[in-house]
Amino acid sequence: MERLQSHRDFVTVLKRRRKAGGKDIVVHYLVPDDHHDDDDRTVHRRLGLAVSKSVGHAVTRNTVKRRFRVSARAHEDLLPAHCDIVLRAKPSAATASFASLDRQIAKAFATVAHKVAEA
Repeated sequence: MERLQSHRDFVTVLKRRRKAGGKDIVVHYLVPDDHHDDDDRTVHRRLGLAVSKSVGHAVTRNTVKRRFRVSARAHEDLLPAHCDIVLRAKPSAATASFASLDRQIAKAFATVAHKVAEA
């Protein structure tokens, strides 16, 4: 899974307002069919992380991001082949266990896949 890096990419995903979520996370997603880009570039699954200061100090935020990356890699096969994902942490993610975050990410990714399949 590649990374979403530019501000423009994050804004594009967040503006579409397509999301799925759990108690501690929100998953914003964008499938290439959703927007009208004239780019010929190959699109892959790309992941961006949004963990604000409301989650906690730097050490806490980095721990949450590390957990998100590990879980996202483990469950990326649930997602459509070409999509952009932004995982946003709610403040409660700081105190959530890894197992809880992992379950929520798996469920949210399955929800995204289901919503994309319906569309």
